[in-house]
Amino acid sequence: MAHENFNDLLAFLTVAKERSFTKAASQLGVSQSALSHTVRSLEERLGIRLLTRTTRSVAPTQAGERLFLNIGPRFEEIEAELSALSELREKPAGNIRITAVEYAVDTILWPVLMDFLPAYPDVKVEVNIDYGMTDIVAERYDAGIRLGEQVASGMIAVRIGPDTRMAVVGAPSYFRSQSPPVVPQDLTRHECINLRLPTYGGLYAWEFGKNGHELRVRVEGRLVFNKTAHMLNAALAGFGLAYVPEGLVQTYVEKGQLNRVLEDWCEPFSGYHLYYPNRRQTSPAFALLVDALRYQG
Repeated sequence: MAHENFNDLLAFLTVAKERSFTKAASQLGVSQSALSHTVRSLEERLGIRLLTRTTRSVAPTQAGERLFLNIGPRFEEIEAELSALSELREKPAGNIRITAVEYAVDTILWPVLMDFLPAYPDVKVEVNIDYGMTDIVAERYDAGIRLGEQVASGMIAVRIGPDTRMAVVGAPSYFRSQSPPVVPQDLTRHECINLRLPTYGGLYAWEFGKNGHELRVRVEGRLVFNKTAHMLNAALAGFGLAYVPEGLVQTYVEKGQLNRVLEDWCEPFSGYHLYYPNRRQTSPAFALLVDALRYQG
């Protein structure tokens, strides 16, 4: 295949990844019809269909899946090497894509970026809030931020925050008609505010531990959110108990706006880590951000 046809492959890889001509066209900055023509030309040149198209979805054929899995990583390696050329620049530059949970962004990432970005004006940072266990390689992120115990094996993990704890809280108005739970099992008799995890599509089971005894409690309630900020607002309004990061509610507890329960069952666990593939060719800009985030405690 002639070198000038590499753009055809890039077009196909983008469609295969996004599973949508509309999304892929937007990402590539071309019209949907032009993108469709490009991919069709590639299929004609190879003499095999790469994508199955319906009115609602696009999916790779067996041949398309093979091409996507084998060629995609090679283009990523080329892009990584090209990004590494920024070492020759006087100032670090480039794009950094990070996936993280909302609380980590608010309390750790954003405070660092406030100082980092003015110091390196040629660096761009994209942050995607996601509570799922995102495959950062498949989704082409440079790094992810999750709790230490959630980092997948085979990744380089850098601690960026201290050990942390969760807290079970409810508004004083809620406890006027409800007795505080004494043990985690009591939560099954309470109105609880749930968190839905996008990775598995299920509700998060609240985790507790005490004196080496660990247990997970699946709670019930009328409210389900996918962001902790919304859970906090519902708890403040008296709609039930929430299980959220300790630091998120500390001020409200001190002011008497929330009551904390089961504190002796909420043991500390490994704090937030920034992680990335161990085969990744890190750019100077990314390396600088890692150093800026590195926990010094």
